[in-house]
Amino acid sequence: MQVKDIMTTDVNFVTTTTTIPDIARVMKQKDIGSVPVLQNNKVVGIITDRDIVLRVLAENKDYNKVTAGEIMTADPVCINEKEDVDTAAEMMAEYQVKRLPVLSKGNLVGMLSLGDLAIEQIHVDEASNALSGISRGINH
Repeated sequence: MQVKDIMTTDVNFVTTTTTIPDIARVMKQKDIGSVPVLQNNKVVGIITDRDIVLRVLAENKDYNKVTAGEIMTADPVCINEKEDVDTAAEMMAEYQVKRLPVLSKGNLVGMLSLGDLAIEQIHVDEASNALSGISRGINH
């Protein structure tokens, strides 16, 4: 099965100049924890709710003035829509990420999350392996 078969296609994104309150509103309205950052229609970064907490609030920055370009994780790991879901799970584990922007001909066409893998019953093992890879290094 290919990534395009299970990815989310209704993708919300922001630009490098979007402010933190606007990013947070998108996350709240769409009930999502991350948004890709686009510049000239290309994915240049990704922002998670955790980024907002750690890179803005915890550093006591003025969230009304901080932009996506200032706190995003630049050059995020992306995957092509035609890749196999096994490859996606391996990438999530290797790079310790829970979400992958999905590209077609360099353009954003979807998002693939660990949850998308877990929902597909035939990919439970891949999701489990990806989660194990993501969690590596965490000691409880």
